[in-house]
Amino acid sequence: MEISECEIGTEFTCGDKRWRCTDIGTRVIVAICISDRDDDLSWYDGPPYAVVEYTFDETDLPVCEIVHA
Repeated sequence: MEISECEIGTEFTCGDKRWRCTDIGTRVIVAICISDRDDDLSWYDGPPYAVVEYTFDETDLPVCEIVHA
């Protein structure tokens, strides 16, 4: 996955988890993990989010794959 392929709200996988992009920088993507809390989807409403946002940099992105609906 490339930064240019992503926009806020894009969902992607990395490893065995599903993520949602919450911000895009010049060299990073910030995302929340949306596969950890299936019981209460309101945790994913934001910003601000009730879950931790993680940063993916250019070394992380090659192993990420965009989820196509």
